[in-house]
Amino acid sequence: MDNGANSGGGMEVGPLALDAQTLDEAAAVATEAFADDPFFCFLSPNERIRRRGLRIYFRAGVAHLGERGHLLGAREDGRLVGVAAFVRPEGYPLPVGVQLRQLVSAFWALAPRPPALLHGSRYLLAMDRAHPRDRHWYLELLAVHPEVQRKGHGGALQDRVYAQADGEQLPSYLETQKEENLAYYRRFGYELVKELRPVRGGPPLWTMRREPRG
Repeated sequence: MDNGANSGGGMEVGPLALDAQTLDEAAAVATEAFADDPFFCFLSPNERIRRRGLRIYFRAGVAHLGERGHLLGAREDGRLVGVAAFVRPEGYPLPVGVQLRQLVSAFWALAPRPPALLHGSRYLLAMDRAHPRDRHWYLELLAVHPEVQRKGHGGALQDRVYAQADGEQLPSYLETQKEENLAYYRRFGYELVKELRPVRGGPPLWTMRREPRG
C-alpha cells in the first residue's frame, strides 16, 4: 500500500535498521501519511482510534518483514520523513508464522471496531489472490510525511530499488488505494493490472506491475 510520494534535494536516502527507535519513526511517518486514507477511514472511521491502530499496524508490518524486506528511509536534517518497504524477490508470501503475527497486530489495531476485522480480512484475501507468484520486487509500503509530499522523496526511495530490479531484469508490483496514484506510478513504469472490490460499499484497491527496463 502507499500514500504520498515525491520529493527532491536536501535529503538523505538510505537503508534503515530494524531497531526499536527506527520502527517507531517509520510507524509515525506512515500514520501521518495514511491518516486520511479512504481505505483506513472505511475500516476505522474514528480518527483517534484509527491513528492508534495505524501506528500498531505499520510498526508490526515493517518489523515482521525481517531479512525478507528491504527498508529504505528519507531524512531531512536527521528527521525521518519518508519510508519505503520492499519485499525482496522470492520473499512473498511471507512465512505462515509471520502472517499470523501480522494478523494478531491487525486485531489489536482494529479490535475497537470488530466489523473492520471482517472487512480487512476480505481485502487481505483478495490482495493475496491477486498477488503474482513469479520472482519480483514488491513495494509493500510507501509513505511520505504530508509536510514534504510532492518534493521527490517517494521517487528517490523507489529509484534505489528499480535500478537493482532493472539490473536483475525483474518486475516490481504494488497495490494502491488512491486512484490519483495510478498516474503517479505510471511515471515509474507501472501499469494497471486489476481493480479489486472485495467489500460491497468499500473503497477499491488497484494492483500495478512494472516490467524491467533496459
